[in-house]
Amino acid sequence: MQKLARSTADAYAANDGKAGSFVAAWQNALKTHETIAENRLRFAQRLNEMSEELATLAKEVEKTRKLTKDLSTRYERSLQESENMREKCKARFDVTAEELERLLLQKEGESVRDNGVQGRSPGGVGGKRVIGKAVAKGGMLLKGKNPGNIQRQEDDIRARMSTASDAYRKAVHDTQAIRQEYFNFQLPRILRSLKECADEIDLGTQYHLTRYAFLYENAVLSDGSILVPGGEDPSLKSIFESIDNRSDFKTYMQNYAYAHGGQNTKGPRRNGPSEDGFVPPILPLNAHHHPASTPSTSHSQVPPERTRPTFGVDLAEQLLRDDVDLPLIMVKCCEAIEKYGLHSQGIYRIGGTMRKVQELKEKLDRDLHSVNLDADEWSSDVSNVTSVLKLWLRELPDPVFTYQLHQEFMEATRNDNERLRHIKLHECVNDLPDANYATLKYFMGHLNKIVQNEEHNAMSIQNLAIVFGPTLFGQGHPGANGQASMLDTSLQNKAVETILKHYIDIFVEEPEES
Repeated sequence: MQKLARSTADAYAANDGKAGSFVAAWQNALKTHETIAENRLRFAQRLNEMSEELATLAKEVEKTRKLTKDLSTRYERSLQESENMREKCKARFDVTAEELERLLLQKEGESVRDNGVQGRSPGGVGGKRVIGKAVAKGGMLLKGKNPGNIQRQEDDIRARMSTASDAYRKAVHDTQAIRQEYFNFQLPRILRSLKECADEIDLGTQYHLTRYAFLYENAVLSDGSILVPGGEDPSLKSIFESIDNRSDFKTYMQNYAYAHGGQNTKGPRRNGPSEDGFVPPILPLNAHHHPASTPSTSHSQVPPERTRPTFGVDLAEQLLRDDVDLPLIMVKCCEAIEKYGLHSQGIYRIGGTMRKVQELKEKLDRDLHSVNLDADEWSSDVSNVTSVLKLWLRELPDPVFTYQLHQEFMEATRNDNERLRHIKLHECVNDLPDANYATLKYFMGHLNKIVQNEEHNAMSIQNLAIVFGPTLFGQGHPGANGQASMLDTSLQNKAVETILKHYIDIFVEEPEES
């Protein structure tokens, strides 16, 4: 877009016809598009930086994970090697024990044989039987061996067995020590390190997603401020609307006449007889929307405010009819209440005199602008004004919170969590029609002033919520046979209480920090 805007501007500058409102609008539009392109380039650059930071974070986390995995592998290998060494020592000990057992059996056989030779009868058959029995027990294994050699073998085997036993005992102790260190210390530390790696990548991703949302929102807002800037800078729409073809043509003709030596440098005339080719001037664009008055539309000469009822008229219809942003009766009554009733005990809870309330209602409904609420008749007892305002709210065909959004408000209020209920109600308030939102914002600001003077008027947020819960939600809603249930009434009061409690968060827009 930036290249296209610049190349188009350069190509247009090389041609003729560089004057007039069209050229100025064209150049301003190209500058606007070039500025938007620069913002998008900055946005893309920041996205690229975020991508590089995420890649670096992923590399660091992967490196840490591999180091942790290698450490875990080394510890597991060390434990496995220690267990293998223990098994080898055990096998060596077992072999030595079996060898000692065979030697002891051989030695036992030697003793038996000696005893048998000494006790045999000369040439006796019984002696042969004893010798054969000794040989069966192992005496034959000692054939050709003397007792001294057997004793030396036993001592050697016992020494080796003692060494094998010490080695096996040491291997068992080392294996247990390595196992305890691995499972009680190293393995939890390794798992904690892996969890920290996962948490780090999660937090990094969450941070960059939040940053992306922030950058994208800023980019969109920046584009919007460029397209529709505040203050004296023209918007893109106003730039194109500033094109004046008639003025451009007049300037062109004047320049043409001057360039060709014409004597009349004032340019062509705009008016003249039709037979000379003159045409009537073009009507303004808004003239098509305001046709000439007819007898049916101009017969009444009564000021419009004297024929506009206020009570029982739809809220949006009132604002559209009166061409205002807020209901006139609400502004009038709230200003009088704030002027004379902020310190009035039980304001809004205490009703006015029925006759006075009805009289004030009729006067306001007949001629709103002629009623002077500063008069002593009304300022001396402001409860009549508060009662009339509550009556006007109750008689709205569709209440301030609207029947359409009634269930949404009730569902939002059912949340037990204060923060979640506040957020859900804030969303419901934002869904209100423009007329209802503006009216609610103004009225909640008025009630907020009442609450700020609670020490004088004894009206807390809970008291005002009880008063205005059914009033702002309506006495009934479709499908309820014109009567709100007790549960709905409690929820209505809770909704008003929450909205009023969080009035600043919901309605007051804080200035952005530079």
